[in-house]
Amino acid sequence: MARTIIGLMGAGDEATEIDLERASQLGKLVAHRGWTLLTGGRRSGVMHAASKAAKEHGGLVIGILPGANMDDMSEFVDIPIITDMGSARNNINVLSSKVIVACGMGPGTASEISLALKAKKSVVLLCSDEKAHEFFKNLCPDLVTIADTADEAIDAMVALLENAIESTPWKRPEPVAACADSITN
Repeated sequence: MARTIIGLMGAGDEATEIDLERASQLGKLVAHRGWTLLTGGRRSGVMHAASKAAKEHGGLVIGILPGANMDDMSEFVDIPIITDMGSARNNINVLSSKVIVACGMGPGTASEISLALKAKKSVVLLCSDEKAHEFFKNLCPDLVTIADTADEAIDAMVALLENAIESTPWKRPEPVAACADSITN
């Protein structure tokens, strides 16, 4: 049986101290659950903080790297995926994860959330940006959950995973009614 992969998305160099603290807590809690952590893989911001905490607590960490090599890779990544795709790797991050958690907000994170919603993936927003909450919640209210703490984010992921309906790999799931009018192909 495949391991549960949790995609943790967030700012790199622009991450705030609270983003880093939340990412570290999430990395630890993901590892304690026995889930696999997937990040952008770089030695920067949320990616690095979460990877370090997950690794220190016995977790498995996948890093989807933007470049053609591992020069900027976090030393806490177990499985590096070299893409040479820059920001286009965001789609790999999203499609490879069972649930997406956005820790903080920035343009790259917003693109990953949008790609997740387009792919009908559940997203947990762990950020303090009320405008982001409102925007994404209005797009797909059934797919977006707001969390104020890492513990709340984990509780939301547990509930989402327990309620998930598995779709076969060859059949794309039907659009969620709340998103059908908001997202087009």
